[in-house]
Amino acid sequence: MKMAEILSLKESVLVYLDRSGGLRKLVEDCKPFNDAQQVEAVYRFCISVNPYDVIEVDPVLGDCVLHDPLNATALFRAVCFLAIKTLSLVEKIHTENQVNVILKLTHLPPFPEYVLDLCNFPRGYGPMRPVSMEGLVIAMTRVTKYTQGARFLCINDDCPCSTGFHHIRVHAPGATESATVRNDFTCMICSSQLKEDVKFRVLGDKQLVELIHVKALDVLTAHQQSSLRYQSVNLFLRDELCNSMRIGRLYRVLGIPAHVHQWPNITWSVEANSVQLWEPEYPCTFSCNFQNLKEATAFSPWRFSAIVAHYFGLDVTPPGLYNTLKLGLLLSLVQTRADEKNTFHNLDLLAATTDTLILDRLMAYSLTLVYRGVRHQASGEMFASLSRDEHGAGTANIHAGSALLATGGVCMLGDLSFYKKDKLDAIQSVLESRTVSVFIPGKKYGEDADQQLSFPVQCSFWVLSDTSQQSGKVDSTILGTAELGPIPIQLADAFGLVIQCKDIVGEQGLNAQVVHTLQQATQPEGPLYPSCWKFSTQDYKELITHAQSLQVDLSHGAEKIIHGYYMASRRVRTQSEGVKMSLASIKLLISLAEAHCKLCLRTQVLEEDAVIAVLLCENSVTLKHGASALIIPPDIVFPCDLGDVDGLHRRDMALDELHQNILRFIYTYAPGAETYITEE
Repeated sequence: MKMAEILSLKESVLVYLDRSGGLRKLVEDCKPFNDAQQVEAVYRFCISVNPYDVIEVDPVLGDCVLHDPLNATALFRAVCFLAIKTLSLVEKIHTENQVNVILKLTHLPPFPEYVLDLCNFPRGYGPMRPVSMEGLVIAMTRVTKYTQGARFLCINDDCPCSTGFHHIRVHAPGATESATVRNDFTCMICSSQLKEDVKFRVLGDKQLVELIHVKALDVLTAHQQSSLRYQSVNLFLRDELCNSMRIGRLYRVLGIPAHVHQWPNITWSVEANSVQLWEPEYPCTFSCNFQNLKEATAFSPWRFSAIVAHYFGLDVTPPGLYNTLKLGLLLSLVQTRADEKNTFHNLDLLAATTDTLILDRLMAYSLTLVYRGVRHQASGEMFASLSRDEHGAGTANIHAGSALLATGGVCMLGDLSFYKKDKLDAIQSVLESRTVSVFIPGKKYGEDADQQLSFPVQCSFWVLSDTSQQSGKVDSTILGTAELGPIPIQLADAFGLVIQCKDIVGEQGLNAQVVHTLQQATQPEGPLYPSCWKFSTQDYKELITHAQSLQVDLSHGAEKIIHGYYMASRRVRTQSEGVKMSLASIKLLISLAEAHCKLCLRTQVLEEDAVIAVLLCENSVTLKHGASALIIPPDIVFPCDLGDVDGLHRRDMALDELHQNILRFIYTYAPGAETYITEE
């Protein structure tokens, strides 16, 4: 490039910095460096660059920023050094080499050439230019130190480079530590050996993150996938970007790919330039089938969710079987989400049954309806594991387990009877604290002290308990209690919703399942059940996605029932049974009511939604601790067959009667609840 072209580009850099406010920011960034006690070899400046604005100022400069970032950085560094010396901003900066400029790109053009798909990223040597990528964090290291810059002096005392800041080494994207600090550099004037002036070494923070395409999670869902091999990418976060990413979250990253040479190996990595939390967009429309059902059942607040649950999972079970569990799974799918304030909502579910095979299949089918569903394998890690980093840092690398990979979705743990006591204790601890702790021994990973890190667990858990295996509880004669299998009662209490799944009709239910399986085998393409309502798996996916996006508000009537039931139940159970109704109970009630409201495609939580929440919660507590004064049958949410209109009508009448029973229970055991609920 000719000198005239370089001068023209530098003028364009100056114009851009003046227009974008970069010069004013440079002045502010220089003020902390004027501290008399702070003397460094290199001074680091971050400059925000909008490629579109740069192209408007000078298309050649814009092309340089997008396709030759190292030369673009050199141009910005030269202009910044000139501004610093001209305006006398930092007297301790003597040479251009002391100015370390980092260009932070705001975004990239929305063209395929600037997007790196982690499913098929390029092989071989490619251009070192910024690209955009989207991926899931599956592992990360602790934050360690690296050398931002170092000063070297010539050992020849007669050489002018034996003093001053003529030989400065700064970190470049993709460079290893040995590229910045070594003992075999030679002077460019006299060719003598250079020696580092250690007291001027500038250190920064770095962190390694392992990123993989989100489609890799398809391998961890319940259904078999194609035999694809997904390759993860190593991402380097430096300085202000450290700790900007979390395990299990999706991010959009702007970075510069680089080949790291560590003889005899060459590894492919990415130097992150900017990081942004990313969530894929999903259509919020639902099928015409459910729209028609919504119109047909508009006169009843109960029927839409009843029919949706009744015909759910027909690939696994016939309609009418395990309806309460199907409703619970749908409510959990709808409620598992993060709201606008980034607060995560979850609904954990424990199903107690003697038929774990069918329920396992039903849960596995449901898992495919949520955008992030992970089925935990017994051979895998449930929460987090450690290994030594293999990319030169020598520190601990923290790998995500099934629960962290399911962040924002559902983690299916399967049958708890296969877990040992230490695993059950770990599950209970995570359910109660919603965090997982990782202990990192310092001696093993090159640190002076031990360290314990905590990671939030933001997913819903689905588990099964085989009730055919007796738990050996001493007291099992309390009215309403059920055998929950080999799990301790403390663990059952940690789950929000406990559902006992048993065939109401005995052998008839077993026969229905057998007939259903045979029909699937002999008529795989034809309709299994003649019905006016036919919903596909895609219909349910769209319904759940749309319901998750709804914003709902509690009505006064729903709030009255929820708080009143909580107060009445706490008084009755504490006095008569010694069972303490914790604050988690009221959170569960609100969560269930909101989920049922969303499943019914409403935005106002009605009293009827609160009634369903109370029935499910009371049934759950009864299974664990026995019945209270509000005595309800085990499957009261679905008291009759819903195969025809008469069955739906009888269910409406039964729920209306239960609504009145709940109100009488509240007024009897929590009189005046409306007046002191606020204080509570």
